[in-house]
Amino acid sequence: MIALARKTLVHEWRRFVPSIFAVGFSGVLLAMQAALVLGIFSSAAIYVTASSADLWVTYPGTQSVNFGRMLGEDVEMHLRMDPDVAAVEPYVWVDGDWRGRQTANKSGLSVYLSGISTDAQAMMFSQLLQPRHRLRLREPGAVIVDRADLATLGVGPGDRAWINHHPVRVVAAIDGLRGLGGVNVLASLATAREIAGPDAAHGSTYFLAKLAPNASAAEVQQRLRDNGSSFGPFEVWTAQAFSRQSQRYWMLDTGAGAGVLFMAIIVCLVGAVVTSQSLKTVVLGSAREYATLNALGVSRGALSRVVIEQACWIGGLGFVVAVGASALLLAVATAYRVPVAMNGTAVLACALLLVVLALLSGLGAVRSLLRADPAALLR
Repeated sequence: MIALARKTLVHEWRRFVPSIFAVGFSGVLLAMQAALVLGIFSSAAIYVTASSADLWVTYPGTQSVNFGRMLGEDVEMHLRMDPDVAAVEPYVWVDGDWRGRQTANKSGLSVYLSGISTDAQAMMFSQLLQPRHRLRLREPGAVIVDRADLATLGVGPGDRAWINHHPVRVVAAIDGLRGLGGVNVLASLATAREIAGPDAAHGSTYFLAKLAPNASAAEVQQRLRDNGSSFGPFEVWTAQAFSRQSQRYWMLDTGAGAGVLFMAIIVCLVGAVVTSQSLKTVVLGSAREYATLNALGVSRGALSRVVIEQACWIGGLGFVVAVGASALLLAVATAYRVPVAMNGTAVLACALLLVVLALLSGLGAVRSLLRADPAALLR
């Protein structure tokens, strides 16, 4: 009887095509929503994920990267004294007010100014910056912005602007720098400290640490915590933990995160309804055929297995359609610099959810079929 499901799909494929595309449509909705959620909230931790540091040292209670507070120079010395710390790098965060030539007469635009090391082997934004970019940042007042933010900032490469009334010049525009909640601007430590004023002359908003080969990040983290009470207030995070903390804050503790998650739930519900109704329509459209088989002595359990296998095949084919359409849409979104991201876990979750939706829809159709009177269906 199980072969009947596959033979029916092959010989009556026109009847099943709408259901396959309905499942595919649901899969595209799920994949796009997952990609947007991952893309939007992963950008909140771009400072961590685009860097190569093993440990991040912050002020205690820091909820996200953009809420950093100044740490004293003693904290840096404490890090350098640890035998497993191979390199230490300061990172200065400045909330700035940007005014470009095209926006000089308008209200200022809030930007996040990152003061980073210009060494060729520096850790901060090592995934995005080339040595030539860091070399350009050594010029006084030099800044780098994301290519997609040029229009927002009202400047182009080589143009001058002002941050907190300090003149700066855009020496390069790169991709991948866009963050959540504001425009990111990169500068050297010297430029950032000059713009921040006397408060940033000593210390740093964050300290990044690179560990020696084979060193355990968890052990070094615990050792720095246990032996650092006399060096002032600070908290040590692994890079992965601090990235998760920043994303969790924007996702769960802000209105923006709640709105996006609510839309994700709505998308899932819409996909479930579309898939369920489509599969039920296909199964109930064959009700007379199933009733005939039942009247000929085929058990309802065997018929139920046929329906369930049909639902699985429809779900699998719909997933293939969803993968192709989603890949195309993600490519278009990336080309237009829409913040999207996808990983294996999200793909697997969408696939499992589609299979579950197909199975539940098939079970719903079986329930309706089994409740029907075979004699009434044969009339």
